[in-house]
Amino acid sequence: MDNQESTTQALSAAGEPPLPVVGRKRRDVLRFAALLGLLLLCNGVAQRFFFRLDLTQEKRYTMAAATKNLLLGLQQPVTVTVYLTGDFPPRFRRLEQGVRETLNEFKVYGGANLNFIFIDPSAAGTEAGRNQFYATLFKKGLKPTNLGTTENGKRVEKIVFPWAVVSAGGRDKNVLLLRGSQTVAPEERLNQSIAGLEYALASTIRTLLPGARPSIGVVQGHGELTNAEAGDILGAWQQQYNVFRVNLSQVQDLSALQAIVVAQPKMPYSEAEKFKLDQFITQGGRALFFVDALRVDLDSVSRNGAALATPYALNLDDLFFKYGLRLNQNLLLDLNSGQIPLVTGMDGNKPKIEPMPWQLYPLINRFAPHPITRNLDAVYLKFAGSLDTVQAVGIRKTALFSTSRYTRTLPAPVPINFNDARLPPNPKLYQKGYQPVAYLLEGQFRSLFANRAQPGTLRYQPERDPLARPSKIVVVADGDFIRSDLDPKTGRPLRLGYDRLANTEFANRELVLNATDYLLDQTGLIAVRGKQITLRPLDKVKLAAPHLPWQLLNVGLPLGLLALFGAGRAWRRKRRYARF
Repeated sequence: MDNQESTTQALSAAGEPPLPVVGRKRRDVLRFAALLGLLLLCNGVAQRFFFRLDLTQEKRYTMAAATKNLLLGLQQPVTVTVYLTGDFPPRFRRLEQGVRETLNEFKVYGGANLNFIFIDPSAAGTEAGRNQFYATLFKKGLKPTNLGTTENGKRVEKIVFPWAVVSAGGRDKNVLLLRGSQTVAPEERLNQSIAGLEYALASTIRTLLPGARPSIGVVQGHGELTNAEAGDILGAWQQQYNVFRVNLSQVQDLSALQAIVVAQPKMPYSEAEKFKLDQFITQGGRALFFVDALRVDLDSVSRNGAALATPYALNLDDLFFKYGLRLNQNLLLDLNSGQIPLVTGMDGNKPKIEPMPWQLYPLINRFAPHPITRNLDAVYLKFAGSLDTVQAVGIRKTALFSTSRYTRTLPAPVPINFNDARLPPNPKLYQKGYQPVAYLLEGQFRSLFANRAQPGTLRYQPERDPLARPSKIVVVADGDFIRSDLDPKTGRPLRLGYDRLANTEFANRELVLNATDYLLDQTGLIAVRGKQITLRPLDKVKLAAPHLPWQLLNVGLPLGLLALFGAGRAWRRKRRYARF
């Protein structure tokens, strides 16, 4: 009794009244039950309410509100089949992981209506089965990428399909996952591809969903591109929009359309037709202009390979000038250029044809940091001119792309001799610097016909139209920009931007579709293309320095902290329970 009383008095003096053994067990059980219940509650809340804290500087893991709204509004099942998986180099595994993370977040908002699967195209047990599956993917339009890797000291070629197929409502659409400019380093291109995953997948899902489709009018009646010449881009537009041919002389106005396209006109517009264009744009209509300032008629090339580029008389100069733009009457030559086939000699009794650089076919890879042009590959121009801006109140102007710094301008009339391609260019003549070829104009456009009578009538046009609304237009000083080459065997248009001579597909098609989406997008989804992920490589100089201290720090510091924590906890337990 004396020992028990002395122990009780000692514990009371220490401020910790004694607790029976049964009471301590009950307390520990209650604490464990409370902790378990709290964990279950937190788990239930986390499953019901999803959130993510994005601490990255560029908010790379934050999904745009437009994408969330699209996925939350899904009314039918959407399945995404990804073929980018398998055993391939780490940099492609990084892209695969990016696709998985994006689709996992899509699943959070899409719920049961959004499903995705990953299929390894090389997983077949036999080579014959693998080749058969590859052939099936080829028929779907999925082109592979050959990767060269080293395994066990040997060079091995691997086939990778960087594609996904989105299926909804009985329709399929392919999505290329490996995008970006080919002029940058491979790591940077992968970075661009990962940054564009959200838009690539979300925009494809949107095109497959039912809903109201904007209407686009392709103007005709002035020698514009035919259906065959613009066949590929017309087909691409028809997947997302209602596309019509419009003759301005036969319609009262363009109010039934949301956008118009003027593609390489060759004959002048009348004042009445120009008035309809002006009223459409000033009242909020969108427009895409692909126009040449100079006529280059390749059908009239002489036997010695010469031609003459002369100005068009389209009667659109004053309209562009009113909107803040001037179409210069010149031709651009760029040392960064495409090629043309030329006869360089005879091979027996057959002419020997070789590709030669042709400075009048500029290759453009200098783009503005804008959603229309971000992370694009190079685009291809033919006989393009330059653009200048003039003052226009309330109009915001963005130079979408321009030539390289090694540019030359030739004012009209321009003699063209294809035999000049045989001669090496003189770099001293290419000192004009960057020349803009395309502009985006945004704002509330003032009418060219303000304070004037409507053509053919006495109806007076006020200075400020009460129906005027903000609009957007894109002007490209190259009428051939949306022209597709024709397959000589079938006569069908090839994919826009495909150059048969270089066997390369340029990004003309993607740029035009991006521009159309930007002009007509009402959901804000196109803004997702502006997302950019900064690549932060390790400092190679510091990596080459002695790294033993860093290794000791990385290995020893965690072990030291763990030992310190263990010693502190043991000391605390000893101090607490030694009294018993």
